[in-house]
Amino acid sequence: MQFLDANEPHICLYRDTTEIILTKTNGQNVIPNRKLYGYGYDAYFITKNQEELQEELINSNVKIVRNLDNTDYNNKEFVIEDIDGRWIAFGIKVG
Repeated sequence: MQFLDANEPHICLYRDTTEIILTKTNGQNVIPNRKLYGYGYDAYFITKNQEELQEELINSNVKIVRNLDNTDYNNKEFVIEDIDGRWIAFGIKVG
């Protein structure tokens, strides 16, 4: 849903029970966490059925920067990059 004419312009994205709200940058550069702090994601979603989701995103030409794998902190996750360079991870604890 788009609310670009509201006092606080934004777009809402929905999937299952998750809502993501995107706000306008007004031409300002977005600085991802990994550039500000040397590491880190800009968003992290606890996600089941990751294989399906990763495949869906690949088929939609989303940039995958880390394929689905187990991390050294015991999560199974994959990471995408949005158009502003932010890294968004989808993962879940494994055991």
